[in-house]
Amino acid sequence: MSDLQKLTNDYLRFCEFQKRLDSKTLKAYRIDLEQFAAQLPSQDLSAASPAALENYIARMHRQYKPKTVKRKIASLKAFFRYLEYRELLNKNPFNRIQTRFREPAPLPKTIPLHVVKSMLDAVYRQQQTAKTAYQRKNALRDAAVIEVLFSTGMRISELCALHINDVDLYDRSILIHGKGAKERIIQIVNSEVIHVLEEYLKIYHHAPYENNYFFINQNGKVLSDQAVRRMINKYSALAESELHITPHMFRHTFATSLLEADVDIRYIQEMLGHSSINITEIYTHVTLSKQRNILADKHPRKDFHMSCRL
Repeated sequence: MSDLQKLTNDYLRFCEFQKRLDSKTLKAYRIDLEQFAAQLPSQDLSAASPAALENYIARMHRQYKPKTVKRKIASLKAFFRYLEYRELLNKNPFNRIQTRFREPAPLPKTIPLHVVKSMLDAVYRQQQTAKTAYQRKNALRDAAVIEVLFSTGMRISELCALHINDVDLYDRSILIHGKGAKERIIQIVNSEVIHVLEEYLKIYHHAPYENNYFFINQNGKVLSDQAVRRMINKYSALAESELHITPHMFRHTFATSLLEADVDIRYIQEMLGHSSINITEIYTHVTLSKQRNILADKHPRKDFHMSCRL
C-alpha cells in the first residue's frame, strides 16, 4: 500500500467515525481522492505539489461542469487540511494556489402543481382499479411515498432511511434524519395524507419483517432510491407529463410553493434542513409569477393616471 493510499484510508476512517459522515459522502470522497492520486507521477505525498494541483484542476475544468469541479476541489482541500492538522504535511499546497472561479447558479427545477395533481390522480386510480391484491398493495405504497415527498420536501435519501418509530401518525409528525446527523421534525397536516399513511401501515407492517424501515417493498426489504425513481417515472408517464421528473424536484416544488405563499424563508430553511440561509435563498430566484403579482399590486405606478397618451 502506498503512502498516499494509507493516508487516504486513514482520512476516510476519520470522516466515518469522528466526523460521522454518511456512506454516500464517504464514497464521493474516496472517488475524488483516488482520482487525484491516479494522475500524480508517484504515490508519494510529496508529488502533490501546487503545480500538480493546478494541472489537475485545469484538467477537471475541461472535463466536468463547474459544480462538479467545485465539489472535487472541496474534497481535496478537506483532505489536505486533515493532513495539516495531523502534522503529516510540512506545507499545504493549497495555500499557494487560488481556486476561486465563477460558478453559474442553476435554477432549481420544479414540478407544475397540475402535474403533481395528475400524478396523484394516476396513483390513486391505479390503486382503485388494480386487478390483483399485489397491484393494489403496490399502488398504496406508491401513493404513500409520493404524498410524503410532496408534503414534507424531504430528500429521497431521508425518505428511504425513515424508520417506523420516526413516523408518529397520532401526533402527525415525522422525525427526519438529515445530512451531517442533523435531525428535524416536520408536521403532516393534511388528513388525506395521514389516512393514506395509516392504510399503508396496516397493509405493510401487519407482520414482523427483517428490518424496521418505514417504507419497504413487498418482500419486507427497505425501499431503495432506485425503486422510488422508477415509481416516479411510472406515474409521470401515466400522468402524460413530458417532464423528466426526479424525486428532488418534489423538494424544490415544496420549497417554491411555500415561498410563493409568503412563508418566511427562515421557516422554509428549517423545514428543508438547510444549515445556511444562503442555500435556501436559491428558491427566491424562481418565483417570477409571484414577483409579477407583487409588482402589479404593490408598485405605486399603478396609482398614476396620466392624462397624456402616446
